[in-house]
Amino acid sequence: MALPWFNPPVYVKGDRPGMRYGISHVQGAAEELLKWTKRGPRWRRAIEACMAAIEGKVPPKEVRQLFEDAAKEEKVFLPPV
Repeated sequence: MALPWFNPPVYVKGDRPGMRYGISHVQGAAEELLKWTKRGPRWRRAIEACMAAIEGKVPPKEVRQLFEDAAKEEKVFLPPV
């Protein structure tokens, strides 16, 4: 099964200082969300959208926006350079 990709990537802070990750597909977004400690309402909407997109029920573009919103809520969002 092909990964549902989105563009442009959402950049988030990495595990180590100065590291950043560009997330550009639904599975990567879901994996990143599962690492986060704060699981507020935006996190919940994003993870639910990831699962729905994997099943083909939500477009990747929607997942991208919800993932970006969750990254901002978690304070790990980085603007593109």
